[in-house]
Amino acid sequence: MLILAIDTSTRAGSIAVLRDSEVLAEISAREDTPYSTRLFRDLELLQSRAQFRMNQVDVFAVAAGPGSFTGLRVGLTAVKGWAEVHAKPIAAVSGLEAIAAQATANHEVISPFLDARKGYVFGSTYRRGPGRLGVLELIGEEAILTIEEFLSQVKQKCDDLQAVLVSETPEVLPHNLVESMLPGAHIEQVSASLAPTIGLLGFERANRGDLVDALGLDANYIRRSDAEVARTGT
Repeated sequence: MLILAIDTSTRAGSIAVLRDSEVLAEISAREDTPYSTRLFRDLELLQSRAQFRMNQVDVFAVAAGPGSFTGLRVGLTAVKGWAEVHAKPIAAVSGLEAIAAQATANHEVISPFLDARKGYVFGSTYRRGPGRLGVLELIGEEAILTIEEFLSQVKQKCDDLQAVLVSETPEVLPHNLVESMLPGAHIEQVSASLAPTIGLLGFERANRGDLVDALGLDANYIRRSDAEVARTGT
């Protein structure tokens, strides 16, 4: 199964092609070039490295959110177009799940987060099945939260279990605040290149038949309520 995986949810962004669970090639670059230009440039380079044609792709896997509104829109629009033209299915994958799936710490509870700027993070909590590669089960929901709210949510979901906080940018969490709210919590930094993991999760979804078509692909933008936006002015 040939899988083309796209992540435009973060500033780094990435694109990868996989044969089943094997990554054949990937491209990731943290730069200021707009995704609308960069995505197709990177796709052309990826095709030259892995020697594949778009009509050979069996499944398109894409980060469906949360993340940058503009970035997500570019990636999802591109994947919708490719899937429709080539009549192929899509695996919609959470960027937070892709972060959680990279965790190497052998913890049952994993809390991934992404920097949402201005003191906020996109965050969630997963429970992982037996083994490091066990199935991830979302506990609660993905949300945009202040750092204090995120840590409180993690503490609530952990019960008596020790959590691991996972991110590509763990430095956005003040160390003193983490120690005071989650004493002994493990913090792990993972790769900002999410496309390979998105492709792997897409492969797993394809094996389960958990796919959508171009019309069924939706973005998970996640935003604060209008009331909070009006209160904070951001």
